[in-house]
Parts: sequence; C-alpha cells; structure tokens
Amino acid sequence: MLKRYSVYSLLVFILLGSCMPGSEDDNGPNPNDFVVFLVIDEDSIDNDSEPNNFSETDVNNNIARIGQREQLKFFTENVGKTIELYTGEVGDEGWFALKSIPNRWINAGPTDNGLQNFLVPGPGLGAPNMDDDREVLLDEIPDVIPLRATGLRMLVGYKVLAVVYNSDISVNYSPLEGNLQGANLGMVAFEVMSVSQRTDGSDSSLPAVSIRILDVPALSDFGRVLFSNAPVPQSASEPFDIVPPSSTTIPVLVQAN
Repeated sequence: MLKRYSVYSLLVFILLGSCMPGSEDDNGPNPNDFVVFLVIDEDSIDNDSEPNNFSETDVNNNIARIGQREQLKFFTENVGKTIELYTGEVGDEGWFALKSIPNRWINAGPTDNGLQNFLVPGPGLGAPNMDDDREVLLDEIPDVIPLRATGLRMLVGYKVLAVVYNSDISVNYSPLEGNLQGANLGMVAFEVMSVSQRTDGSDSSLPAVSIRILDVPALSDFGRVLFSNAPVPQSASEPFDIVPPSSTTIPVLVQAN
C-alpha cells in the first residue's frame, strides 16, 4: 500500500520525532528527510534565459545527453544561495509533477524501485547501452502534471529533487500524458521559498519561484515522494492559473516506488 503524507501528518512527525532528527522510529520518518520529485524543462532552467542568464557550462548544456544525471554546475557551486526561477507560461509550463511511477519503470530494473531506475538510468530509461531503444519507456507517461500557479504555491516550504531537460517536455491532454524522452542537463535540488506573480512577462506568464539551492548528493538518503494531488489542468489553456493564491489545498505526498 502506498504511503501518503500531508502537512498535518508531517507536523505530527515533527512533534513526536523532534528529539531524533534524521531518524526513523516508531513515530515514523522525520519529515525533513522528504524530497518531492519533479521534472523541469528549458522554460525554467536554460542558458541565456531570464532571470539568471546562466552560461552553457552553468547548466551543463555543454555536456547534455540522454540519461545525464550530474548536478548542474551552477547549483553545485552555489549551495545555500537563494535565486529566482521563472516557470514558463500557461500551455508551455516549465515544472511538472508525476502522480505515480509507471509499472514499466519498476519492471525495467535493475532495482525494484521505478524512480531509482529513472534517476540512475536503467534499460529503456536512458541507459547508454540500449542503442535505439534507450528511451523506449519514457514516452506516453500517464499523469505528468504541468504545474501552474496553484500547484507551484502548494510547494512552498518543501524540498524538491528534479531532473532537468534540455528541451521542452511535451504534454497531451485527454488523457493527460507526458513525453520524457530527450537529452537531460542533469539534476538539481532546492527548497521552494516563495511564489509570486510575474508582472514583467507576457499575459500568460506563470509565477516566479524563489528557491534556496540544495546539494543533490546530500539528499541521497532522503525519502522521495510524489505530488499526488497536484492540480490537473483541463487543457493547454484552462484553467488560466497565473496568480498564486494566498492559501492552497494541503499537498498530499505519496512515497515513490
């Protein structure tokens, strides 16, 4: 049975387990050990893009490839720094949540954890020894959720671990499916500090997100969770959700498998 965690349950973990930080006991895992898994594309992190104007080497563009999982150079060199990221536009989002891990990722091996098989690319998930079939398991992925203002706002206060793509992540609606094929820049980790409406972009610009950079290797022992109640857009244009709400639904986090 999948484990689900909400803010309320996390608060219980804090109150009961505060005397044993970083541990797991009869009171459950320490909530500070969770990271929410996302995928991010070029509409949020890319070279020569606002607001950071990263160089090619800053974001590993010079070594981008299928299955690249090295931490982005800028993030490696700036752990603890707070920066702002843009998140795309309605219909061309830059941040995406997965609500579940496909069984085919689990079955692909080499481990019995599908997300782990993606993060350390296994057969069909970006492994370099698969020739033309190295990405065969990365298309038509159910419930790849483009995050708009409300979904982004729900992540404030949470740590994120993300694989960054060197191009757009494409999404089809009815049914909602994503294509996760393509070259990767690598991985990033951060804490979401705040989400604010953009006033300097287009009419459809999604919010700016303030993040505090974390170190990917330092999170290797953290439990990975999925954003299972991320708001699901009806279409590429609806809802036209560009203004972060002052309050949101509590995130429900599901242990990734």
